[in-house]
Amino acid sequence: MPQPANELHRLVEEFRALPADDDRRRAIVAELGADATAVAAAPFLTSVVADPHEYDLARAEAAVVLRLWPPSDPAAARAATRALLTALDDLDEDLVRQYAAHALGSYADDPAAHAALTAAVLDDDEDADTLVRYNALAALEEAGPSDARADVLRALARDPELGRAATRVLTDWGRANDDGGGIAGAGDGGDVTGDGPA
Repeated sequence: MPQPANELHRLVEEFRALPADDDRRRAIVAELGADATAVAAAPFLTSVVADPHEYDLARAEAAVVLRLWPPSDPAAARAATRALLTALDDLDEDLVRQYAAHALGSYADDPAAHAALTAAVLDDDEDADTLVRYNALAALEEAGPSDARADVLRALARDPELGRAATRVLTDWGRANDDGGGIAGAGDGGDVTGDGPA
């Protein structure tokens, strides 16, 4: 059962009164995400995710809540997307970036979110955070099949680190061979031609 508005207000005020690194801040965010109250709390959760000075575990937890309870209001959803994009760009907070990448799957139809997920999952630079890449892949998978997402996964299918996982998702979506030039088995030494055994 959703919490009444006065309880939401009380929790937000308690959060703001706590020291910056108090783990109760993370617990409050988790409590706000326990039910449909999260939708009403979206503006607050958005501000937590976007704030680079906020407690990192509270930011990560807010990203989880925004992933599980995306706002239905278009303006609130855009604000949540922008906050998650800001968090994904915060190079000083690896954990927050990982959770933000995964949360963006709930907003993947937004062109900016799709572009950020694409850049994150295809970033094969040796300094790239592998867990950000895996979370971006999970976000694309959770967002579900679309031509644009399938194209990204086809490009990823040749990646030595994530290729097998990308191929598995494409197969699950029934898109493994759609305009993909026969990527079945790419990244795992399988039959790349799609012709099968001779």
